[in-house]
Amino acid sequence: MATPAIYDLYSKVVLEALSVSKIKLNKCRRDFMIEIFMLYLSIPSRINFLQLGRYSLFGEQRFRGQFEQGFDFFSFNKALSMPWIGNRNAVAFDPSFIPKSGKHTPGIGYFWSGCAGRALRGIEILGLSVIDADTRLSFHLDAVQTPPTNCLQDNDLSLIDWYAGVIKKHIELILSITRYVVADAYFSKKNFVDKILGCSLHLVSKLREDANLSYLSIQPKTGKRGRPAKYGGKIDFRKLNHEHFNMVVNDKGITAYSAIVYSKSLERNILLVVELFLLKGKTIYRLLFSTDTTQTPIDVIDIYHTRFQIEFGFRDAKQFAGLENSQARSENKLNFHFNAALTTVNIAKVMQLKNPQTRENSFSMATYKILFHNKLMISRFFRLFAINPNSIKNRQLVNELLYFGTMAA
Repeated sequence: MATPAIYDLYSKVVLEALSVSKIKLNKCRRDFMIEIFMLYLSIPSRINFLQLGRYSLFGEQRFRGQFEQGFDFFSFNKALSMPWIGNRNAVAFDPSFIPKSGKHTPGIGYFWSGCAGRALRGIEILGLSVIDADTRLSFHLDAVQTPPTNCLQDNDLSLIDWYAGVIKKHIELILSITRYVVADAYFSKKNFVDKILGCSLHLVSKLREDANLSYLSIQPKTGKRGRPAKYGGKIDFRKLNHEHFNMVVNDKGITAYSAIVYSKSLERNILLVVELFLLKGKTIYRLLFSTDTTQTPIDVIDIYHTRFQIEFGFRDAKQFAGLENSQARSENKLNFHFNAALTTVNIAKVMQLKNPQTRENSFSMATYKILFHNKLMISRFFRLFAINPNSIKNRQLVNELLYFGTMAA
């Protein structure tokens, strides 16, 4: 990190994204959006309405009112991220559990927690991110709160139906980015795959190790009566038939084979990529697939491996941007808070990428939190004591205070 004009860089990043996304905002709302992301980057502890009021020149009621208003986070985050996303990209989506107590929070219920390995009481958000398989970058796009099970049952919907509905809701913006969506093995179900294909998208995901897959027949026509065989037998992953499978050429040390096969559970032909690993002297395999049988196998591998970057976005937002801290009881306020926290991580990433001296560094959300908090405190001291921070005498001391506690560049 090299420039002390951290607020100038921050303002430039946010204003450029607002301009490119063409979101219609009046001056009051635009100034609020610039302020709110800065506060999420600056507040060192819990982030709720009371804390926002303490660290701002305005009262907490202003934030309660502004959070109730809608904002097009998807378009804003798309504008933020697309300059840094290449051609080998996909939209990743994954649910994330948010612990919550009380009885009056909208959408509260029991949801699966991956950390606990069981269902816990709280709320869940479905996060969508755009990923780049070349740079392994991930940028949040939008987060939508998942309804509780009883609400879905009242509307004759399954959880899978609702997840697919979120993709369909954002289909125009997703198609403007990519034709591929990527998710973990939970989503490799026929009803979900059919809905994704119905949206003119393709799914990259993972199958269970005991998946029932069959070779496609390569026997020539015999000229005899009757339809020729369509399939050439069930696949034994411990003994792959190399007449069907081709080695995936790559420079990453990955041993993998690919083939177009038939999936009985999905009831369609898929591009299968079998990755082989040696663990404790035993060979294990992982089954990746794409519904686009013309896709390059190495793209399937790289896109699926990059999918996990969405988890780091959730982690940074929970640890540093107050994702789990909101005390709101309004669905709109909760939605704004979740997206503001995740978007704050995006802004910090873009700030690092825009600075040539930090572009190659490992991203650290903690560094940006410390930097913005230091800047907020220094600015408050200078304003109260009427000290000029830009004088030649004070400049070096200001920089020392600004970078106090941050990671070395």
